[in-house]
Amino acid sequence: MSVGATITITLALAFYTIGVWSERFQGRLKPWHLAMFVLGLAFDTVGTGMMFEFAGGLTRDVHGLTGVLAIVLMAVHAIWAAVVLWRRDEAWLTRFHRFSVVVWVVWLVPYFSPMFFALGA
Repeated sequence: MSVGATITITLALAFYTIGVWSERFQGRLKPWHLAMFVLGLAFDTVGTGMMFEFAGGLTRDVHGLTGVLAIVLMAVHAIWAAVVLWRRDEAWLTRFHRFSVVVWVVWLVPYFSPMFFALGA
């Protein structure tokens, strides 16, 4: 995998992790959390595109399939966060972090799966 893709995906991890866990610890969804979600999604999408070029397209393995699932979930997550912020629903603003953490955990599977599979090889 290219160094550029690795750096880009790692930046996605950093932005997304900051957004998800700061939201969780603060106990309330804020606009800057949404900004971190969107930055994480953007860097993940660009990095995944770089990996597609390197690999010659989508790989139909755990890494490839969970990677696509993670990007879809990240997009849904960002859109839902925007809706929750727009509606200003107090109940959703304070419990949105439950969904955020689930999406973050799913995202970790494609991030770490190449390392785990390399250990078994």
